[in-house]
Amino acid sequence: MKRINLILFLTIFLTPGSAIFGQTQLLERDYSLLLHRYTNSTEVQEITDNGTSNQEYPEPRSVLFKSMIIPGWGQIENRQAWKVPIIYAMFAGVGYYTHFLNGEYQDYRAAYYNTVQGAESDFRFGPTPQRLQGISANQLQSNRNSLRNQRDFMFVVMGLAYGLNVLDAYVFAHMRSFDVSDDLSARTVIQPGLIAEGAPGVSISLTLQRK
Repeated sequence: MKRINLILFLTIFLTPGSAIFGQTQLLERDYSLLLHRYTNSTEVQEITDNGTSNQEYPEPRSVLFKSMIIPGWGQIENRQAWKVPIIYAMFAGVGYYTHFLNGEYQDYRAAYYNTVQGAESDFRFGPTPQRLQGISANQLQSNRNSLRNQRDFMFVVMGLAYGLNVLDAYVFAHMRSFDVSDDLSARTVIQPGLIAEGAPGVSISLTLQRK
């Protein structure tokens, strides 16, 4: 009699269509659902703990356009207002030196033109400055060409300074959300878990956190 009861018990327990087997499958599905919920809640908790979200940082494309419209505007959007005086000091320095070279170029151009034309000069580029009188035409021409090249190069420098302002704001807008402080540590966790359809597996997670 005991043997018959044991056989009936094993038959009911191991039958694929039995309620116990169905409950086992239900539990496996529930574990998969719990794992999914745990993963999502962990990600949300990490974002909350770090106190960072994409909404706190300006859009890099918006920063790019603002820097192109008004130099320094992008740096203000990135909360780097201390860079604005440096940017405008750079523009002022390049602009002043370009203006100086252009004035020297015009003086040497007028002096060379009047020297070549002689007494018949119509002073097309203005009178010869007193400090340039008596200088040979070859020297005036050489200095005129050199000053013209330097002035044109400063226009290129001005364009590069403008581009550097835009690039700095755009790159920092991308990199601002990254934590690059010295007190970061990495924690690797390897633990068993459930993968698709409740099958057993191994999960590996790498977490960056402050020391």
